[in-house]
Amino acid sequence: MVFEPSSSWNMTDSNSSINKQQDIATQESGLDVTNHLEIDDHSISEFIRETRPWYRVSHLVYLNICVFLITLTSTNNGYDGSMLNGLQSLESWHTKMGNPTGQTLGALSNGTIFGGILALPIAPYISDRYGRWWAIVVGEIITVIGAVLQGASTDYAFFLVARLFLGFGSMVAVVGSPTLISELAYPTHRMVATTFYNTCWYLGAVIAAWVTYGTQDVHGDYAWRIPSYMQAALPAIQLAFMWLVPESPRYLINRGKIDQAEKILTKFHIGNSTHPEDVALVKFEMREIERAIEVEKLQNKTKYSDFIKRKTYRKRLFICMFVPTIMQLSGNGLVSYYLSKVLITIGITKTKKQLEINGCLMIYNMVTSMTVAAVVNRFRRRTLFLFSTGAMCATYIVWTALSAVNEQRDFKDHSYANGVLAMIFLYYCAYNIGVNGLPYLYITEILPYSHRAKGINIMQLVNQVVLVYNGFVNPIAMDAISWKYYIVYCCVNFCECIIVYFFFPETSGYTLEEVAKVFGDDPDTTIHILATPKEKLSLEHAERV
Repeated sequence: MVFEPSSSWNMTDSNSSINKQQDIATQESGLDVTNHLEIDDHSISEFIRETRPWYRVSHLVYLNICVFLITLTSTNNGYDGSMLNGLQSLESWHTKMGNPTGQTLGALSNGTIFGGILALPIAPYISDRYGRWWAIVVGEIITVIGAVLQGASTDYAFFLVARLFLGFGSMVAVVGSPTLISELAYPTHRMVATTFYNTCWYLGAVIAAWVTYGTQDVHGDYAWRIPSYMQAALPAIQLAFMWLVPESPRYLINRGKIDQAEKILTKFHIGNSTHPEDVALVKFEMREIERAIEVEKLQNKTKYSDFIKRKTYRKRLFICMFVPTIMQLSGNGLVSYYLSKVLITIGITKTKKQLEINGCLMIYNMVTSMTVAAVVNRFRRRTLFLFSTGAMCATYIVWTALSAVNEQRDFKDHSYANGVLAMIFLYYCAYNIGVNGLPYLYITEILPYSHRAKGINIMQLVNQVVLVYNGFVNPIAMDAISWKYYIVYCCVNFCECIIVYFFFPETSGYTLEEVAKVFGDDPDTTIHILATPKEKLSLEHAERV
């Protein structure tokens, strides 16, 4: 795992000015900021004494195991998409479901999406009110119930209702998971840990692809029932070990459980060390979090309308909405849920061959995405987004051209089919570089703690809306115009690249609170504004990696 030290707080106010303002600040807010002012002159990197690789430090190994357990949440959607791909190649599933095509097939695909949309109003409430940990546990329990119902389905309607449960539970868990990783990870590990989260999508996809491949020769309904039941396996494993995972220290401090938060940081960040420098790290982290949350409490209760009313938040809103659009509307939805239809367009119609390609593609995706996650801190965020969208556009253009020529030659020249397969693999390499794990890191970087859960909720809402489009439109379009539909995604990818170039700010090299500067906020004036009684308090959140 690669490390990245954080930067320091920078305050423009002189010490004497700050001292004069402290009393006014305390009187106006009812909060004591005096004990937190010493952090202004230090960087968290000054307090990190540990220089050994994380895998040689027992408490960091334990912490990263906990982070991995949290990332298992993202396997839910990966398993679902890959499994549905596989089921579409099984005749027994088609027969049981009434041979769904077009809109009816799209409705099955969108079952989890509709369930996720139903969960959106309450998912952030559970995460903020009861904690990130409980959001994951409750969500995964519902997911397990949905998987069991899915395996027991007797017809199309039963299967669809089960998928609603799956989507609902998965969404509740998803809202809490990346947030908990960001707030729990060791400071110098946070970037890699957050990026790694969505790469586990492919872990679920790999398992589903090969489980479906292994059951293809099973006679009767169990060819598709076994993969359906198995969708409960990873959530069940996560639930079995969630007792090892602590709650977010930031959540605990925000709920007034200071001692409990300090114990967690002491255990997981310094291994219960009593060395003065290690203790200083925990004290520093505690003061940072406390100060950030105290400043937030001066504001009115956070609202979704903040993303509209406040200028600097409108840009954040645009990014929260556009990032999931890139994630789901770049053409990946065709392969994620309708690979069999894509393969049919290039003449690959045999069930076994389709399942083999699906399985190999998922393994390839998992390896490439995890490799990118391990080195993501060596590259700037905006650079990765630009390269990814540009490369996706280029590969889709070649993919489209080869598909057209292959059809014109009546699928007799297998070299064109192989060329399309190569473009699919290259496309996913480009996708994994900038659009798989990076978005979750980027979104948590641009959002302050006070609006993070709501911002992620907005991101998930847009994500679900785009997935609804993919679920309904993609199968209909593929049935109607075949490879010509790829031209749409060539244009979409080109537009995405242009928008990223002009509207995505760089966040690399900033701490979480310093990112405010990228959006036009100025956290350096926090104390000054706090000490100005006649002005309306309008403070931007200040938080450190």
